[in-house]
Amino acid sequence: MTSLVIAEHDNAHLKSATLNTVTAAAACGGEVHVLVAGEGAAAAAQAAAQIAGVSKVIHADGAALKDGLAENLAAQVLAIAGNYSHLLFPATASGKNVAPRVAAKLDVAQISDITKVVGPDSFERPIYAGNAIATVQSGDAVKVITVRGTGFDAAAATGGSAQVEAVAAVQDAGKSRFVGREVTKNDRPELTAAKIIVSGGRALGSSEKFNEVMTPLADKLGAAIGASRAAVDAGYAPNDLQVGQTGKIVAPQLYIACGISGAIQHLAGMKDSKVIVAINKDPEAPIFSVADYGLEADLFVAVPELVKAL
Repeated sequence: MTSLVIAEHDNAHLKSATLNTVTAAAACGGEVHVLVAGEGAAAAAQAAAQIAGVSKVIHADGAALKDGLAENLAAQVLAIAGNYSHLLFPATASGKNVAPRVAAKLDVAQISDITKVVGPDSFERPIYAGNAIATVQSGDAVKVITVRGTGFDAAAATGGSAQVEAVAAVQDAGKSRFVGREVTKNDRPELTAAKIIVSGGRALGSSEKFNEVMTPLADKLGAAIGASRAAVDAGYAPNDLQVGQTGKIVAPQLYIACGISGAIQHLAGMKDSKVIVAINKDPEAPIFSVADYGLEADLFVAVPELVKAL
């Protein structure tokens, strides 16, 4: 029994979600292999070889794999899928784009967003916005799985010494083409990888107030900035800052929620945070039910005072 992790990378560096997925793969039992598919991705393949617990890295290098187009990456996975009992993808935008294609071609049921490996054929995954946990058992010969990164600790990025095996890259499927990429540059930590996150809600009232109140606190803590869906829908914060079931799933060491009521959708995206601090003037706000520390106060007073104290 051998598991294959499909690595996420930019052809030079591995994305952190790959390390969490390796941990999940190791829990399935047997050996763990990692597929690095890209163009000029030798550095990413070498980085994968250093991951603790990985016994082999499969390196496919070709022009069709340069930009991670789902059709081509799925074809590359399918080319070697017969050697594996488990195919694991990070539950990211990329992983969720490729995994269903692989599952459909293999005619198996995808097991989505797992947070725990119970056994080689049994897994836990959240349902009903995280209010219930389902245990799913699969009888399929090959398990196609997406892994929620917040459910697993990251594997050590160093300490391994896996061999790197080159395989032939697939040809372009011709079903899609890469047009361009607009990258938002941000000096702050990436939201899903940040150790500290400060998030603002609709109570901030405007984008000006959102920036005026949240930015100084984030600067003091070296934190990433998040937002509730209500704040994003109101135009106070950009869409890529949204934390929640329809946004990004996070689990930092410290999560500070300012003016966030705590709707189920938002709680599903952050309740696995190690320490949760809530600042809200409504004593009945649901956010207090999951908070480790709650401050019933006006955020426009409390947050500036907190910044001064820091």
